[in-house]
Amino acid sequence: MRGPDINFAKTTPSRSWLRLAPNRATTVREWCSGTCVRAWLAWLCILAILIPPAGAQLPFAEKPNGPALWRSYKGATAGLISLHNSNRIYSLMRAGTLYLTVQDAIALAIENNLNLEVQRYALPTAEWNVERADAGGPIRGLSTGAPQVGISDSGIGVLGALSAAGLSGGGGGGGAGSVGGGGGAILQQIGPVVVNFDPSLTGSDSFYHVTQPFANNTFGVNPLVDTDTISTTSVQQGLPTGGSVTVRNYYYQQKENAPGDTLNPAIGPYMRIHYSQPLLQNYGVDLNTRSIRVARNGRISARETFRGQLLTLVSSVLGLYWNLVSANEELRMRQHALQVTQKFFDDTKTEIDLGALPRVELPRAEAEVATRRQDLVIAESSLRQQETAIKEQLVRDEDPAIEAARIVCLDSIDVPAEDNLPPLRELVATAMAKRPDVVVSKITDQNAAINAIGTANGLLPTLLAYADTYNKGASGTAASPGADSSFIGGYGTSLGQIFRRDFPNEYAGLQLSGLPLHNRQAQADYGIEQLQLQASQLTGQRDNNNIAVNVSNQLIALQQARARYSTAVNTRKLQEQVLADDQKKFTFGTATFSNLIIDQRTLVGAQLTEVTAQGNYARMRVLLDQVVGETLEKNNISLEEGMQGRVARPSAVPAAPAPAAPAASTPGIPAAPAKR
Repeated sequence: MRGPDINFAKTTPSRSWLRLAPNRATTVREWCSGTCVRAWLAWLCILAILIPPAGAQLPFAEKPNGPALWRSYKGATAGLISLHNSNRIYSLMRAGTLYLTVQDAIALAIENNLNLEVQRYALPTAEWNVERADAGGPIRGLSTGAPQVGISDSGIGVLGALSAAGLSGGGGGGGAGSVGGGGGAILQQIGPVVVNFDPSLTGSDSFYHVTQPFANNTFGVNPLVDTDTISTTSVQQGLPTGGSVTVRNYYYQQKENAPGDTLNPAIGPYMRIHYSQPLLQNYGVDLNTRSIRVARNGRISARETFRGQLLTLVSSVLGLYWNLVSANEELRMRQHALQVTQKFFDDTKTEIDLGALPRVELPRAEAEVATRRQDLVIAESSLRQQETAIKEQLVRDEDPAIEAARIVCLDSIDVPAEDNLPPLRELVATAMAKRPDVVVSKITDQNAAINAIGTANGLLPTLLAYADTYNKGASGTAASPGADSSFIGGYGTSLGQIFRRDFPNEYAGLQLSGLPLHNRQAQADYGIEQLQLQASQLTGQRDNNNIAVNVSNQLIALQQARARYSTAVNTRKLQEQVLADDQKKFTFGTATFSNLIIDQRTLVGAQLTEVTAQGNYARMRVLLDQVVGETLEKNNISLEEGMQGRVARPSAVPAAPAPAAPAASTPGIPAAPAKR
């Protein structure tokens, strides 16, 4: 009985599907038999082992679930780390060879590159920073590993200076507190502290049993025994204006052995509402919500920083791919040159044996073969190095099969007849609109302006307005005939008195404090920040000018690469014609053996120059797209695909290994005819 056939179908997005189909000759009885079922189970187990897990996904840390009473005290649930290569890379392998197109190389880098995976963690981290800022917490430091630019939420003024690229910010002020940052960032906070917007509940319960002896019997009892129960609950809520509201509930119950008490046991609760509002320092919605706006800007910055990392990775993979294509072209050229030189050596040896050439020409031809063989070995080593370099960008987990696989590039370098590039000013405008570092730089300036509000507010003295209202109640069990009936009862009676405001109490006031006579520290902080803001504006303008210069330089570099390629093509064609002419002359005895060897060497050099110029043009075009910020668009890569770590496009893999290109397909050196 035959087992099930395995049909390796063409690849689909992000994974290869292995289709299992029973043999048509298998009967229903055979199919239902235990032998066939066991065979299928065996095949399924093998496939489960062979198919690696799926690629990366966006890291996450989910909010805790559960009852509201203790949900706030549970930690977030973080996802698992993916340490395996995506299925795509295995679907592209055939017989120990990895077949790659440009799009497949980019897709593998997006799915497997570890540097990009590390950068993905900044996205959910930025979301949690917004959550933290909404609660009133200060900004934590973010990772300084962003490409092309530093982090966007650098703090000057209120939130302090954030250490980036080895530069730390200025010192603290009155009431300064340091906040530990994540990812190596250091945040120092000066000036007013942001308000805590999460309500806080505070409660306490206490029980007392006190026995007091007296030296006389004035109180009618000796000793005095008190049993007291005290319960306090308060809720505090911060306000965006900088103020706070506190609601307090106080419960007090006393029972003692004093016969003179009117109420015993007695209950004396009260409820209190306290409101405080800064009028100068710490006042203002813009001031107290600055960390929220900075955190929301940080969310945009994290997205743009990731886009910059993705753009850099795609550009790097493109450069490595075209380097590998050039290395393959050079290897084929070296192989063809060796074949031609070997044939020339064989023909020369035959001519010498026939007496048509002197024997002194043989060592020269043999030396030429040795030189071409050495060039071939060097080209093979260079090709292996290029394969290793690109594999480092395409894999996440070391795999011996991938390490040993040879790479076949299915795309070739195409140099168009014309570049059709827009004018320089238009390219610069495109770069200013699309480059991620420009967006992040603008966010940095916005955050600096937001933080400047706090430093300006720190110049003001502290003036606090407060208001308080509370209502008391009293009730209990009558211990003597003279007790007022309105006080007779339990805790409900006291609550009725409180809500009816039978015994109201109010007070309000102003408190002026923290009034420095010179205020030099706050003035210095404000002056330093204003200077830093102006320096930041100048730095931004300098960076914009540098972008324009970089675009111009890259445009010129691309034009030069095209000119070198055109020159190399013409030189190679002319050298082929020169060699062909000298071969004809050699046939008729008007050219020497040395002329042919020199022509061959020159043609090999011209071919190598053409291959190098072609690869250099491809790299210059990639760099121009990168400096303009259009790398992702030109290669049809969406930011969402980079964030999720999965590319939906199917891989274009040949059904069978492609045959090696014949030597004649590569511009080569025609063999020298025998001299007659």
